[in-house]
Amino acid sequence: MRAISIGLCGIVVIGLCGVLAFGQARGGQAQGGGTYILQKAPTDKAVDFPLEWLQKEFKDMDAAKRQTTRMLEGGAYNVNIRRLTGGETALIHPRTADVWVVQDGSGTLVTGGTLVDANGQPVQGQSAAAIRGGVERVIKTGDLIFIPAGVPHGIKDSKSITWLNIRFDTK
Repeated sequence: MRAISIGLCGIVVIGLCGVLAFGQARGGQAQGGGTYILQKAPTDKAVDFPLEWLQKEFKDMDAAKRQTTRMLEGGAYNVNIRRLTGGETALIHPRTADVWVVQDGSGTLVTGGTLVDANGQPVQGQSAAAIRGGVERVIKTGDLIFIPAGVPHGIKDSKSITWLNIRFDTK
């Protein structure tokens, strides 16, 4: 099932970005808010991330206690690994849509609704403590999720979940 998910993810990336399959690189650096970036997305060639490489990166992320690895940074798009335990801040991306392919584990995803602070008051920003009135469902290994730009979303809780996240500008 894992190989099928990764193959599907490759198809999604090619269809959405038109220039990628997946990339191979090591090295990497933290930029800005601490996002670990492996490489800029090339514009003249396809690149691959084989299953063995992904599995090694999952272990490296655990050892470094890193929740996000940006495999490719393309400006208007990027390809990430997200790996977390517990919940995360609720988010909204005004300009970018997300495609998630769950690789391992499960969690409760909340989408839609209104971003709220810890006291349940609506928040105007792009991140918040929680979502009120959204749709909750359990996502698990093999699931594919599309989150349009402007839709609040976040993992409410999880024992452990890993997903590939393909994000692209829609405006």
